[in-house]
Amino acid sequence: MIPLKLSIKGLYSYKEEQIIDFEKLTAAGMFGIFGAVGSGKSSILEAILLALYGSTERLSDRGEKNSMVNLQSNHLLINFEFSAGKNNSQHFLARYSVKRNAKNFNEIKPSEHTFYLIEGGETTPIQQNAEAIIGMKKEHFKQTVIIPQGKFREFIDLTPGPRAEMMKELFGLERFDLSAKTGGLLKVVRNELIRLETQLEGLGDTSEEILKEKFKLREEFKEAGKKASKNLDKTSLQLQSLEALKKKHLQFIDFQSKWDALQSRTQEMEEKKKELKAYTQANNYLRPIWNQIKDCQLELEKATTGIVNCNRFKEAYSDDIRKLELQERELREKAEKRPLREAKIRDLKKVLELQVIIKDLEDAKNKVSSIKPSLIENQGKLAAIEKQLSSLEEELDYSRSQATSTQLAKLTGDIKDWSNLSENKNNLELSLAQIKKEIQSIKEREEEITSAIPSQFENFDSWSNWENEHLKSLEAGKEQLIENKALQAHVKSLKTGEPCPLCGSVHHPMPLSTDETEEKVAEFKQRLIASKQTIDKIQKLSRQLYDQNLQKTNQVKLYTEKEQDLKTLNIEFSSLKNDLMADGLQDLDALKVRFKKLKGQIEKEESLQKSAREYRKQLESLRLQIENGQQQLKVGEQQTIELTSRLKAKEEEISDKNFSNGYMQSSTETIKQTIATVLKDIEDTANLLDGKQKVLKDKRNDETTNLANLENFKKNKEETVLKLETLNSKYDELKTKLGQTDQKLLDKLFNSNLDEEKFDREIREYEKECSIVQSHLSSLEAEEGVKSFDQAHFNLLQEEFDSKKAELDAINKKTINLDRDISELKEKLETKKDLTKLLDAMGNRATNLKELEQLFKGSGFVKYVSSIYLKELCNTANKRFTQLTKNSLRLEIDANNTFWVVDYLNEGKKRLLKTLSGGQTFQASLCLALALAEKVKSLNQADQSFFFLDEGFGALDRKSLRIVFETLKALRHENRIVGIISHVEELQQEIEVFANIVLDAEKGSQVMYSYQ
Repeated sequence: MIPLKLSIKGLYSYKEEQIIDFEKLTAAGMFGIFGAVGSGKSSILEAILLALYGSTERLSDRGEKNSMVNLQSNHLLINFEFSAGKNNSQHFLARYSVKRNAKNFNEIKPSEHTFYLIEGGETTPIQQNAEAIIGMKKEHFKQTVIIPQGKFREFIDLTPGPRAEMMKELFGLERFDLSAKTGGLLKVVRNELIRLETQLEGLGDTSEEILKEKFKLREEFKEAGKKASKNLDKTSLQLQSLEALKKKHLQFIDFQSKWDALQSRTQEMEEKKKELKAYTQANNYLRPIWNQIKDCQLELEKATTGIVNCNRFKEAYSDDIRKLELQERELREKAEKRPLREAKIRDLKKVLELQVIIKDLEDAKNKVSSIKPSLIENQGKLAAIEKQLSSLEEELDYSRSQATSTQLAKLTGDIKDWSNLSENKNNLELSLAQIKKEIQSIKEREEEITSAIPSQFENFDSWSNWENEHLKSLEAGKEQLIENKALQAHVKSLKTGEPCPLCGSVHHPMPLSTDETEEKVAEFKQRLIASKQTIDKIQKLSRQLYDQNLQKTNQVKLYTEKEQDLKTLNIEFSSLKNDLMADGLQDLDALKVRFKKLKGQIEKEESLQKSAREYRKQLESLRLQIENGQQQLKVGEQQTIELTSRLKAKEEEISDKNFSNGYMQSSTETIKQTIATVLKDIEDTANLLDGKQKVLKDKRNDETTNLANLENFKKNKEETVLKLETLNSKYDELKTKLGQTDQKLLDKLFNSNLDEEKFDREIREYEKECSIVQSHLSSLEAEEGVKSFDQAHFNLLQEEFDSKKAELDAINKKTINLDRDISELKEKLETKKDLTKLLDAMGNRATNLKELEQLFKGSGFVKYVSSIYLKELCNTANKRFTQLTKNSLRLEIDANNTFWVVDYLNEGKKRLLKTLSGGQTFQASLCLALALAEKVKSLNQADQSFFFLDEGFGALDRKSLRIVFETLKALRHENRIVGIISHVEELQQEIEVFANIVLDAEKGSQVMYSYQ
């Protein structure tokens, strides 16, 4: 993660919005954020943590968040832009916002915490949080990237368990927690074993012998099937011949039945032929002429009715036209007066404009009259405040010459240095007394240990050598006694005159005594135990004496170092006293008195400055009011002149002044209503005239059309009468010719719905079917055996065929079942072989997984990997730590993940990391934090990484501070960016690029840069 820009508003002392441009700061590789105590330096880190994780270090999430909002602000807003992801290639924005409750100042509304992805100038909201984007929890972020106040040594102070858990979460070591995965795999394998065993049990006693028996039985069924099939084929041929004869016999019976049915319909068909002929003559020849006669009769009736109607409309049209012409003339005379009426309307509109101008002119004159008194009053106030401010600035100039904030800061530092030096001196003197007492105690313990040495020996070495030699002689005597005891077994077998089984001698002058040997062996054992206990005692006392000598050496060395530190401290204290005496200050009390006096002078100066600011604000406000008043007065006067000119010009535009003067005192609404009424009357007159003229024109056109229709109807009537006479004559002649003289019968035929095509098709199909049936009957009667077919013989043959077919089907069914059994048996044998092989493999896998489960049980493997990471972390940290401590100290971690220090000034002995001094602890914490950040950098695959530090430098002396600073500067060559928050002056002098935080009483914390 690399910071780009941070905007803060309303957080703690940040009243106004302040922007920290990290891009310019981080470009230098190392930068600082400096400022006095309480100026708001550490608030920058808290703002970053709020923007990323939504919580702060100083205050809890519940009940205390209202205290982080500036007391003069109603809104807290933080915008933090940063780059993250692989190689820090993605640009993100984190926004955190809270507001006060408008009704309750001390209550804070729920916060709004959102993240955005910035691509191509577009800002898109995303659902990811800081942990997903950066890849760290808040606790790990505070230990590897941004280290706030009070949290620098947090990683060291963690107990082994949480420290291993942190390494697990930070570096994803949960991937090495294989216990659950192995247990899951083992469970799956065991379930698979049960499944395979169950499947094998389900296969039963499947074997190759059973398969061979099935093959043999199938061959027997095949032979029986061949014989049955041959007999069935022979019967089938006979049956097929009879089936063909039976089919023709059934056809003969069917055709005979059809012929009888056709013969019964002969009379019906003859009647249909006659009906079809009469219908065809009436509709094809007579009906067309009859339809023309009907049409002519209708046309004649229509012409007669039209003549009557046209004569009636002729008189009505004449009356309507006379009335419309009279109305049209009256409206035309009224419309001709329109120009005169429109001129009156224009004069009334100008009267309305004059009324508006007169009102605006009166308002402008009143405004000018009201501005002048207020303007004169403000000018008098301005002169009085300018006089007061001049007097106040003279007093402020005098106050500034008496005291400066620099002097106050120096006195503050001197008081702090005096107190620190006094306290350190007392602590050193107490430490020297304690060490001296400890050395005397060690000497007494040494004398007590050496008093245990016997008088005949000079030291523990001579005493130990004598005891070792004595032990060897006792062990040799014991061995001799054991040999004698072994020879005692042969004493009873010795007989006078017989050779010894061991030496061959026949003389046995001094045989061994069994009771005497047993007593001596027991005595030697007791002496050996006592000698070994004495040697253990010597070794224990020797180690105790060595430990006391080592402690005395360390304490003497520490006493010398403390004496040197006390001398150095006395020199620094004397130097401070000499510097203060040169300024006329004899002791701490005098220093505090001057500090109090100087602080009072500065507070007075600040009060004068505040009063001066108030007067300047009042002056600025009055100047602005006077300037606005003068501007308004000028505008009012110009407006009065302009309105007077417009009034005269508008009066000259009126054409009928006598008519207009009558409306000058009327209300605006009355004038507007009069104008609207006249305009509506003009428009209505024009519309009515247009309408009357259009109606008159339409009436005249209708009259002309009616006269033309009257002539047409008369002509059509004459022509229709002649045509009707001709058609009646032609129709009577054709009826006589066709023999259809009965008009009632013709009317019935004309109105009939007879389907001529259907009747004709039905007659033709009947005649065709008769021909076909007669032909088939003749053909079948000519074939032998068709009419005399024997059904009983056919049934016997059918029964014989069905019996033989059933026999063959039974054999085939058995064969098919046997084939299926053989196929299933083959498949089972193959499955059994595969399952047996798979069962053996699964058994081996289950054994291996069970062994792995025991190895991974209880997260042991994760703890082992975590310890490897911590050891690697120690090795990386030692590259800087040994340099900072001049190769006198080295970090190590044991099997329990506890930090130790190897002290090369004390013969490389180990001690807990917690025993280091404050400055040494800072150095160790710095090296471990840098190493941890370096591992995280490689984990995130980033070319650059960022490290922010907010404490620790005050615990270092100048020499250690120089070494630490050189270490931090060297990080730039490792492509690392380092940010430092401090008030230590030595660091401010060393770092060229920095942001300086200044607390302004009015504006709050203000950010300034070294390059501005």
